[in-house]
Amino acid sequence: MTAASLLRLLLLSAIWGGSFLLIRIGAPALGPVPLMEARVLLAALFLAAVALVLRRPLAWRTHWRHYLLVGFFNSALPFLLFGYAALTLSAAMLSILNATSPLWGALIGAAWQRAPLGRRTLAGLALGVAGVGLLVGFDRVALQPGAGAAIAASLAAALCYAVASNYTKAAKTVEPFANAHGSMWAASLLLLPALLAFPPAATPAAGIVAIVAALGVVCTGVAYLLYFRLIDDIGAAPALTVTFLIPLFGTFFGWLFLDEAVGWHTLAGGAVVIAGTALVTGFSPRMLALRKEAANA
Repeated sequence: MTAASLLRLLLLSAIWGGSFLLIRIGAPALGPVPLMEARVLLAALFLAAVALVLRRPLAWRTHWRHYLLVGFFNSALPFLLFGYAALTLSAAMLSILNATSPLWGALIGAAWQRAPLGRRTLAGLALGVAGVGLLVGFDRVALQPGAGAAIAASLAAALCYAVASNYTKAAKTVEPFANAHGSMWAASLLLLPALLAFPPAATPAAGIVAIVAALGVVCTGVAYLLYFRLIDDIGAAPALTVTFLIPLFGTFFGWLFLDEAVGWHTLAGGAVVIAGTALVTGFSPRMLALRKEAANA
C-alpha cells in the first residue's frame, strides 16, 4: 500500500467515523427524516456534478429498478434507522454497531449461496455477538428509555448494508460510481413521502445547516469517491480495513466533541466486534501481503 493510498484510507475512515458525530448532533436538532433527506439529496447533487465533469452516464431508464433497490437498502432505510438511533445512542456506540455489517453479510451470503459457514466465520459471528453484548450490557445509555429500540435500529441498519452489498455483488449490472450516483437519487425519492409526514420542526440554525452540508457532500459524496479510488488502487479486500477504523474515529470524535464517556466496555466491546469482523471477512496483515505479492508477480 502506497503512502497516498494509506492517507486516503485514513481520511475515509475519519470522514465516515465523523459522520456518526454529525448524525448525533443533527438528528435531535432537525429530526431524523429531514436530516437524512437532506443528506442523500446533497450527495446526489454533488455526484451529479462529478458525473457531468467526468461524463459518466447514469442510464436510469435501463437501471432504475436496480437504483431503487440499492438506494433503499444502502442509503434510505439504514440512514433513517441510524438517524432514529442517534436520538438516544452515543456516536461511539453507533459507529461500533455499524461495524457488525460484515457479520450480517456473512450470514446473508451463506443463505444466498446455500453454503455452510466455516469454523472461522462461526467463530467471528460468535465474537461479534459477544462484543455487542459487552458494549451494550455495561453502558448506562442502554438503560435509557428507548435504548433497546435504538440498538435494534442500529443493528437493522447494519443488516441493510449487508443486504445491499450482497445484492450488488450478485447483480453486477452497474459500475460502482453509477451505483453510488443513481442510488442517491433513488434514496432521495424514497425518503420524500416520509419528509412530507415528518417535516422539520423549526428553521435550522446556521450550525445545523453546516452539519447537514458536511454530512451530505463530504461524508457521503466525497467519501464515495475516496472509497472507489481506494478499490481501484489497492483492491476490494484491503479497502475493507476501513470497517475496522471507523469505530476508532467515531469513538474518538464522540469523546472529543460531545464529552461522551468511553469506558472499558466501550473499548473492549469495540475490539471484540472488530476481531469478529476480521475473522468473518478473512482479513489479516498476512493476507494483504500475499495479495500484494500476487499483484506484483
